Formats: sequence, structure tokens, C-alpha cells
Amino acid sequence: MDPVRPVGRALITHGHSDHARPGHVNVLATRQTLDIMQIRYGDGFCASEQAAVFGEEILINGVKVSFHPAGHVLGSAQIAIEKNSTRIVVSGDYKRRADPTCAAYVPVPCDVFITEATFGLPVFHHPDPVDEMGKLYASLRQFPERTHLIGAYALGKAQRVIRLLRDTGYDQPIYIHGAMERLCDYYVEQGIDLGELRPATIESRDKSAFKGAIVVGPSSAFADRWARRFNEPLPAFASGWMMVRQRAKQQGVELPLVISDHCDWPELIETISDLRPGEVWVTHGREEALVRWCQLQGVRARPLHLVGYEDEAD
Repeated sequence: MDPVRPVGRALITHGHSDHARPGHVNVLATRQTLDIMQIRYGDGFCASEQAAVFGEEILINGVKVSFHPAGHVLGSAQIAIEKNSTRIVVSGDYKRRADPTCAAYVPVPCDVFITEATFGLPVFHHPDPVDEMGKLYASLRQFPERTHLIGAYALGKAQRVIRLLRDTGYDQPIYIHGAMERLCDYYVEQGIDLGELRPATIESRDKSAFKGAIVVGPSSAFADRWARRFNEPLPAFASGWMMVRQRAKQQGVELPLVISDHCDWPELIETISDLRPGEVWVTHGREEALVRWCQLQGVRARPLHLVGYEDEAD
């Protein structure tokens, strides 16, 4: 599952680069995840691929495998593996909040639940994303001349932010960095309406055209000369980590937007309480607090201490 090195057969939960790496011989994933891997890595990202349909059982060497929506990004899945009446669910990255840019999380009953813990500390309570959009609109009213640059991960977060803008009534063109164009085009092809998107290129355009505009791009682009070309740029960043003021300050973010594609602490607790698995294994993130909570509830739990999975992109 989401192997960090090339293997003969890889089962991939979703298209983020710390989970979906090129070089495997055979890859089993949802059609959308396979398409996203092709967009990001090219046609030769694996020797052969197989698309899994949500809920379909696939038999691999006597083991039943099935994919179920994870609610993280487009195509993201939890993977259930079952043999001898024991079912293990590998959640990958998941979230429970409404997000029209991907299929909603579906609880999958299991004996062992493998959960991430990116925000696995009681301090993490993510606000309503609509309220975060309200902060953005307030800034647009306060600084109507400034270009608002929203840093967002190119896969999933960028498209979610754009859709949040549309769903909260923003009908102006949104400008996007070139690194996001192919993925945004794919989301639109999959039936996700992102409204009018324009390339955020200014070489042949008057800078005044970007006064009061919204530009969405990868946070890395905002640290170079590209960002400084805009009209009085106001740097924002959409991430669950914007709850941590020191992170926002270190990154020079004027407008932190707490929008996460992972579960916060209450949602992690809610998930485990709903599933009531016999055992919980906790992967990358803040493992110890969630393991301790499970133990206090009488649920067997242990950390896996996996390496190679990042959480900065959220």
C-alpha cells in the first residue's frame, strides 16, 4: 500500500506524491488516481495499471481487496483487505467534511483500522471553511487594490479552494499558476465546475489587471520573483497548519486560511468511535496522542512509525 520504493504490485490510495510514486511494475488504484499519476509522471509511470471501482471486490493471491471513498482529494480511496474473516482497512489520507471536489468519506466496518494522524492532537479543531472564505472576502474589501495570492497544494487543495470561492458567491475570474492548469482541467473534465479560470501570466498584461484579483498557486511560487510582479501582493495560504501562528509567521503569510483536507482531532475520534474496530494502527503524524486516547477507551492501538510520508502539503 502506497510503497515508498518501486515494487512489483502497488496499491495506491491517492495521487499525492508521498503516496503515489512512479516506477512500480503493476499499479492498482481508482481510475481518477491513475489518471492523476499519468498527468503528474507521464505515460510511463508504471508498466501496467488496473482501475478499481468503489466497492468492487478484487481477488489478489487469495486476498479480497476493495476500494472505498476517503474524501481526501479526487479519486482518493481507503483500501480494505480481507482474508480468513479478518478485514483491515488502510485509510490513507481522509477527511469527513463536505467537499464537492471529491467523493465523500464512507465508513468501512473492519477489525483493524489503519488511520493517519496528521492533526492527531487535541489542540487541532478546524473551523468551518466557509468562515475562512469570509476572512478572505473581508480582506478583499479592506484592500481592494491588492492582489490576493492564495498558496495551495496543486492537487486537491487548489481545486477545493476554487470551488469554495464559487460556492460562497465569488463569480469573478480566478487566476491560476501554470503548475495547476492540467490538474484543474482534469477536475473540470470529471464534472467539477470551477468557474472561469485564467492563467496567471503577467508578461504581456498590464499589472493593473490584477488589482483586487485572486490568484491561486503553489506556495513555493510565492517565494520567488513571480509573486512580486503582481499588484501589491497579499500572501495567503490555505492549510490546516495555519492554525499554528508560528508557521504562518515563518512563511510570511499575511492571511492564514485554516482549510484542511485531513481530519482534525474531533473527527479522528468520531471515526474510531463510529467504526469501533478491534484494533487501531496509527501511521504518519502525531501518533502517540491518538494511540493513548484509544487505549483509554479500551481499544487496542499501536503506532506504526512509518517514514516517507509528508504532511506539509495540507
